Amino acid sequence: MTVGDWSVLLSGIIYGSECSSMESTQENGNLANVRHIILVMSGKGGVGKSTLSTQIALALRHAGKRVGILDVDLCGPSIPRMLNAVGKEVHQCDSGWVPVYVDQEKTISLMSIGFLLDGQDDAVVWRGPKKNAMINQFINDVAWGELDFLIVDTPPGTSDEHITTVQALRPFKPMGAVMVTTPQAVSVGDVRRELTFCKKTGLAVIGIVENMSGFVCPYCSECSNIFSKGGGEELAKYAGVPFLGCVPIDPLLSKSAEEGKDFIQEFPNSAAYPALTSIAKLILEKAALTL
Repeated sequence: MTVGDWSVLLSGIIYGSECSSMESTQENGNLANVRHIILVMSGKGGVGKSTLSTQIALALRHAGKRVGILDVDLCGPSIPRMLNAVGKEVHQCDSGWVPVYVDQEKTISLMSIGFLLDGQDDAVVWRGPKKNAMINQFINDVAWGELDFLIVDTPPGTSDEHITTVQALRPFKPMGAVMVTTPQAVSVGDVRRELTFCKKTGLAVIGIVENMSGFVCPYCSECSNIFSKGGGEELAKYAGVPFLGCVPIDPLLSKSAEEGKDFIQEFPNSAAYPALTSIAKLILEKAALTL
C-alpha cells in the first residue's frame, strides 16, 4: 500500500470531527491491550528523539517486554532505517493494518509512513488536515495486539501533529512523555516550551533526557563536553520533573543507527550503553507504579 492508496482512504475522513475519531478509537479497541503508552517529545529538531525512541524500545525488549513503536514524524520517518526495516510492507487484517515486525520473535512492531513511500527520497507534502487524518488512522486502525509498551516518536514542535496525537491517545491514558534535549541553552529553551505544551494538554512528564551530553574518547576515555553539559538536569530541577540521565555522543551508537543494528545487544561495553539501560530501568520502575 502506497501513500497514494492511503490518500484515497484518508480523503473521506479529513473533514470528520475529532470527537468521531475518538469514538472510533474506543470502538475498535486496537490499543485496548497496550499497557503503557509513552510519547518521546522535544520542541527542538535534531536532538535525537528517533534515536532515543529506538534505543528505549530495544532496551525494553531486552528486559523481556513486548514493544511497539509508532512513528508520527510524517516528514522525517527515520526509524525504519534504524531498525533495518526499510522496504518492508504494511498489510491489512480484519482489525486494521498490521504493523511491521522487525525481529523474528515479533517482540518489536513498528508503524511508520516510511513504509508507504515509493522511494526513500519521496517527500510527504501535506497540509495539516491530511497529516492529522493520517495520525488518527495510525492510532485508531493499527492492530498492535498485546504490548507492554507503545513508544510514540513525535516530530519537533508543539503544533497540529502533537495536538492530534495527544487528543487521540487521551482515552487510553498515556503514561506520559519523555522529553529529549541537548545540553546547550537554545535546545533547553525549546524543550521548556514543550513542557508548557504538556501542562496545557494534561500530559504527564515522565522525565527529561539530556542527549549528546559529552563525547567520550574511545582511546583514552576522557570526556569532552562539546555542547556544554548540565542543561537538561537544570531544566528538570526548574520544572520539577525527574531527570532520567545523560546519554553521551557515542560513535558506536551512530553506527548502529545508520546500519540498523541492535546497539543494546551488540555494544554492552560502549559509553552510551549504561545510560540507555538506566533510562529504560527508570521507565520500568515508573510503569510498575502506574499499574
